[in-house]
Amino acid sequence: MARVNDIRSTFLDFFAKRDHEIVPSSPLVPRNDPTLMFTNAGMVQFKNVFTGAETRPYNRAVTSQKCVRAGGKHNDLDNVGYTARHHTFFEMLGNFSFGDYFKDVAIELAWELVTKEFGLAPKRLLVTVYAEDDYAADCWKKIAGLPDSKILRIASSDNFWAMGETGPCGPCSEIFFDHGEHIPGGPPGSPDEDGDRFIEIWNLVFMQYDQVTPDKRVELPHPSIDTGMGLERIAAVLQGTHDNYHTDLFQTLIKASEEVTGVPARGEKEVSHRVIADHLRATSFLIADGVLPSNEGRGYVLRRIMRRAMRHAHMLGAREPVIYKLVSVLAREMGQAYPELHRAEALITETLKLEEGRFMRTLDRGMQLLREETSSLTSGDTLSGETAFKLYDTYGFPLDLTQDALKTRGIAVDTDGFQAAMERQKAEARKAWAGSGEAATDKVWFDLHEELGATEFLGYGTERAEGEITALIKNGKRVKQLRKGDSGVVITNQTPFYGEAGGQVGDKGQVINTKGATLRVDDTQKKLGDLICHYGVVERGPLRVGDQVHLYVDQQRRAATRRSHSATHLIHQALRLVLGDHVAQKGSLVEPGRLRFDFSHPKPITDEELRQIEDIANAIVLQNDAVTTRLMSVDEAIEQGALALFGEKYGEEVRVVAMGRAEGDREEKPFSIELCGGTHVARTGDIGLIAIVSESAVSAGVRRIEALTGDAARAYLRERDREVREAAEVLKTQPDEILERIQNLVEERRKLSRELAEARKKLALGGAAAGANGSGAVREVGRVKMLGRTVEGIPPKELRGLVDDGKRQIGSGVVAIVGKGEDGKAGLVVGVTDDLTDEYDAVELVRAGAEALGGKGGGGRRDMAQAGGPDGSRADEALDAIEKRLKQETVGA
Repeated sequence: MARVNDIRSTFLDFFAKRDHEIVPSSPLVPRNDPTLMFTNAGMVQFKNVFTGAETRPYNRAVTSQKCVRAGGKHNDLDNVGYTARHHTFFEMLGNFSFGDYFKDVAIELAWELVTKEFGLAPKRLLVTVYAEDDYAADCWKKIAGLPDSKILRIASSDNFWAMGETGPCGPCSEIFFDHGEHIPGGPPGSPDEDGDRFIEIWNLVFMQYDQVTPDKRVELPHPSIDTGMGLERIAAVLQGTHDNYHTDLFQTLIKASEEVTGVPARGEKEVSHRVIADHLRATSFLIADGVLPSNEGRGYVLRRIMRRAMRHAHMLGAREPVIYKLVSVLAREMGQAYPELHRAEALITETLKLEEGRFMRTLDRGMQLLREETSSLTSGDTLSGETAFKLYDTYGFPLDLTQDALKTRGIAVDTDGFQAAMERQKAEARKAWAGSGEAATDKVWFDLHEELGATEFLGYGTERAEGEITALIKNGKRVKQLRKGDSGVVITNQTPFYGEAGGQVGDKGQVINTKGATLRVDDTQKKLGDLICHYGVVERGPLRVGDQVHLYVDQQRRAATRRSHSATHLIHQALRLVLGDHVAQKGSLVEPGRLRFDFSHPKPITDEELRQIEDIANAIVLQNDAVTTRLMSVDEAIEQGALALFGEKYGEEVRVVAMGRAEGDREEKPFSIELCGGTHVARTGDIGLIAIVSESAVSAGVRRIEALTGDAARAYLRERDREVREAAEVLKTQPDEILERIQNLVEERRKLSRELAEARKKLALGGAAAGANGSGAVREVGRVKMLGRTVEGIPPKELRGLVDDGKRQIGSGVVAIVGKGEDGKAGLVVGVTDDLTDEYDAVELVRAGAEALGGKGGGGRRDMAQAGGPDGSRADEALDAIEKRLKQETVGA
């Protein structure tokens, strides 16, 4: 029996041997079509190739595309589990030609694959063509040898495919397999075509037209091929069943579901196991592609899928989370084809476990409350909308779950009353916000958030995507368009741009519509938590509400920012290892190539500690381990050792980022694990290098480290190396000997300074100096000797030494030295020998001299005092003033 994995490989290999490029599946969140909630067909990733907006290095391709249909136009959710072929998640096998081959080759390849490679009997096959497509019908006759009775012409739109109201389109040709007369149902186009006997296994789309307007259609210059074969359907055919859930992959998942619930998949219980198996696939792949459960947008659809599976597990008797236990089975079955399942296995497991645990509590509590609230109701009655809203608002019990639980009892729910209660709550919230003190201009964000809801953030998985402009802001007010030169804000339904949060700066880049109108995004901010706003200037306009736009994040800047953010986590943990567990984050700034990290610590960090911190962080960089992200509750995250960011507000669910391996830890614990909503590198080695450049005080008990990462760190070290080499050249030595050379020069300088000081002293005190009134000589003032000198070129700090030398020279007396500086100012020092300090006070004498210099005051001791003044030209007058004061004190004595 051909297994599902074998069938997938056979299909890809068949076309690869015929010059088709095997292109990996694109993510389930479309990056190039903002009108789609999820990727729902193989051609989605090639949309721009078909329209001519993009070119690829190949003109033939083959894919196995993962798809989800659980919301909007393609919503199969309610049918899943009850039919043979409805799924929320499925794989679409397809081959594509971009202006290369057309109908004849496509039909020839398809017929060869299904009849020769897959070995299906031609008599079990029939095809449909668009009623007006004679060429396709002739090709089937010629190539497959099918009679007219097996080539059914369908006139309806079922056999004419269109990308939208406008754009590429063309007729289809479908291949059907006949399961046999024992299965109810008729051929396509018949009244009972919805039966299970004739099953479409492949759809060939011949894109040959361009729908310019609803009324105008022209030929495409390069007709193309887009085909889609449901892997689950063809697997059922090749495995001899008409029920997709009886194929090997689903049976493996269903058996695993039986094991964890302890309930056999028989009778009415089989539906629940089928639902769990299908929804496990959709849930796991959506989470792997970056979608997380929430109350809006894609996250809401994911939560609905998860909760539907969880309710069926509850119906099977599970009272504890069980579905998360199936993730490893799914990864084992499909991980080879889709490696993202292995990469995200921990995230998927934790997310399912968290959501299921919370849902179990909600379900038990809600069902009890619902029974109490409806105890008096009987079949045909209606539960009030107020009660339904109370269950939702107060206890978290969703409306659709209330409706589903009451359906079996024949009780309806007043949905209009529910919506009215919801609107009243919003009105109250608006009133509360209006009185919160926010600036009046910020009301626009509240109104926008209420109208548009959260912006879908795609930036964890991509830096480019498409979106639709949902609002434009100029000067604080909503506008319909922004013209060239306007500064404003653009809001889209989804974006890869990261809005500033958690210390990480907002992204920059471009937003461009289909006509080339361009917003240069200078900053990205979040309003009210999850409304992402692109701030910038329109370089080419106009941009209008409703425009389809391409959003391009500055990839180099984002990559540099990611490196810095991940490095912050490593430095944080390294700080705790070196300094102690008291270290706690007090703030951070993460920019391209640069980071700033504030933390609690009572004293400066030594150079040796900084070296250790840097070495530890770079050792984790060199590990080059994958950086993993998981979703869990705050309490569970903290129990596992995750560190919370300072000042960050967290909801019930948090992203937990782990990186590196703790050295010597036998349990292989992560080196760093933190709660963080920012963007990070894929592997620690992507950081490249961490260079700590400074450490300083921010406030009492808070220190700051600044560091560079990646290219910025290398440039910094390169510049330091250049400076060292230039210094070595100036010093006439080698770079590795520069420290010794500097130490020698410093010692030589000290020695020369001492010698110079001694020479200045000798010169200053030796012989007569030019000064008025013979100030250069020792004078007799009464019975006291006074040595007065005026000197130049002597640093002020050396004047006291000169005074000491003068006191030794005269033995007993008073010494006054005036030092004239190059700036015209003067310093003055007066000394009194010890035998005269009872009679004379150096402080009083120096104040007299300072006054003559234009200064005030002076200070010191009775034996030595110092002062100064702004007018050095009056140096001799200062000495005369000191002599005069000395005479007064001598007479007084």
